Amino acid sequence: MKAVIQRVTHAECVIDGETVGAVKLGFMILFGAGEGDTEADCDKLAEKISKLRIFADENGKTNLSIDSVGGDMLIISQFTLFADCRKGNRPSFLKAGDPAHASRLYDYFCDACRSRINGKVERGEFGADMKISLTNDGPFTIVMECENGEIK
Repeated sequence: MKAVIQRVTHAECVIDGETVGAVKLGFMILFGAGEGDTEADCDKLAEKISKLRIFADENGKTNLSIDSVGGDMLIISQFTLFADCRKGNRPSFLKAGDPAHASRLYDYFCDACRSRINGKVERGEFGADMKISLTNDGPFTIVMECENGEIK
């Protein structure tokens, strides 16, 4: 399971010209589920992300969590996080979870995040052609993986 977490001052997901999810201060998370990933991996990842202290405190130190700043999350499904570019020039996505498995875990991960923060959790639509815009604050971006219940 992979996640790219970006600290944002704005993020929006648009499908067919309509905004389906938007946040101001908080995280924009790209989420990908692979073969063998589980709900336990989702829980572990959601727990870690919800407690990340990557917002600035009054001294400018990255010391505050998303709840400390009243932030929200926008979570976007992103199977391309599993791109394997080692051979040739066309990426392989064989390690991405099959759509039914990945969609179920995406839903579960969104709910797991929702249960762990006080702010809202917005989302995209699994499998849709989405247009994502954001203002990365910092920029501050973290790549996180969870495999067999272990954060990497």
